[in-house]
Amino acid sequence: MAATTKALEDPGLWQLMARRPAVMIALALFVLILLAAILAPWISPADPARMSVRARLTPPGAEYWLGTDAFGRDVLSRILYAGRTSLTIGLGVAVISTIAGIVIGLLGGYFRALDAPLSRLIDAMMAFPDILLAISLVAIFGGSVVNVIIALSIVYTPRIARIVRAATLVIRELPFVEAAHALGSSTRTIMIQHILRNIVSPIVVQATFIFAYAMLAEAGLSFLGVGVNPAVPTWGTMINEGRQTLDQAFYLIVFPGLAISLAVLSLQMIGDGLRDALDPRLAKEA
Repeated sequence: MAATTKALEDPGLWQLMARRPAVMIALALFVLILLAAILAPWISPADPARMSVRARLTPPGAEYWLGTDAFGRDVLSRILYAGRTSLTIGLGVAVISTIAGIVIGLLGGYFRALDAPLSRLIDAMMAFPDILLAISLVAIFGGSVVNVIIALSIVYTPRIARIVRAATLVIRELPFVEAAHALGSSTRTIMIQHILRNIVSPIVVQATFIFAYAMLAEAGLSFLGVGVNPAVPTWGTMINEGRQTLDQAFYLIVFPGLAISLAVLSLQMIGDGLRDALDPRLAKEA
């Protein structure tokens, strides 16, 4: 009976997030953006690469809902396809940097001999502004989707590594970890089963933020002309191309800028909602 009462009193993650209408709206918006990008080949009104001299710089209207660019390409179709690339970059960076950050953080936090050198490496990387470090790495690797993902993953890995290291330093001294040592558990088992499982919440929250940061960083790199190949549509490359005809067709910047703003804002709000729901103190207040 007590267990049943406790289960009724302790709402789950979904119920906690559902109490915040803004978070649910952000989640629905991001899912809509994600579906639009995935279904782009089937729902886009035109080929995003098809050019038409006759239709160049056509303003939004019945034929072209969001207008056309300087080459006569349909802006709506390009935004849908660009979303596939931008979201892929954001997801790729979030996954790679999270995995790398977990490995570095666990090693540095658990093994005392590795803590100092890994901490100095993390501090040195975080001493550089994100965008400057990203520009340097992309200049070294070259401009492509894969290279941009690798470069941004290197930039954001220290964010995860610091969180994991700090949590590992605390958890490794707790009684249940000492008990696992006494029972003969392997180092791998202790690190994964006893430490990593207890720090999943802050990692997930930070990963959502990195997803958003990576898309913004990619847009910044593309706007500066050092991101992915200009032939590959991303929201950043579209903004970069649109600024050249800003006086004639301002919508070429407005619509892709709105797309990336909505995607990033929704991810940030989802991250805030997850943080509040996964933090026991904040969840209790909710």
